[in-house]
Amino acid sequence: MTTNAREPRVHPVPILSLRPTQMTVGMREVKEKRKRWREHDSKKQADLLGKHMIPVVYGPDKRYYVIDHHHLGRALHDEGVKEVLVTVVGDLRMVEREAFWGVMDNKRWVYPYDSKGERRPFRDLPKSVADLRDDPFRSLAGELRRLGGFAKDTTPFSEFLWADYLRRKLSRKAVDANFDKALEKALSAAKSKDAIYLPGWCGPADDD
Repeated sequence: MTTNAREPRVHPVPILSLRPTQMTVGMREVKEKRKRWREHDSKKQADLLGKHMIPVVYGPDKRYYVIDHHHLGRALHDEGVKEVLVTVVGDLRMVEREAFWGVMDNKRWVYPYDSKGERRPFRDLPKSVADLRDDPFRSLAGELRRLGGFAKDTTPFSEFLWADYLRRKLSRKAVDANFDKALEKALSAAKSKDAIYLPGWCGPADDD
């Protein structure tokens, strides 16, 4: 199997055996996914699990490393789901363990930044989706995109890049105290030319 193949694994994988490749999620977004999950009956839930497989990299330690859908994984775990289906995006079993995270970093399959936006050693990454921490600015960035503050983009971890930008514009205290008001300020900041370097920026065009 090549490192670029996508290979669905039809056998269910224990959700707590999946290893995250990021440190945080936006818990507000996780709660919204949980709410939507509970609105479906068991048949629809089973259909959704079949359609929304978790993309993973197969590591040299024979573990699956999640490279997307961390919010979904955490939401499903919190809702009591024990197993999920995965899609193997890359097979790195041949890579030496000491080189694994360097390869993951080079391929932009890992984002080892904490809730303050500071880079951490790979050893600090959570061991399961249950250990993912909350980053309110990631929730703010996710909601900002849904409101059209920036366009969906294929750049890896694009919403975390926006979260870091918003972290420099707003205090965490302000976000925690009044999310809706913080979102208004985020929308304004997103249109600024200060954000022109960010993926999906769709602020006002330069008339000069």
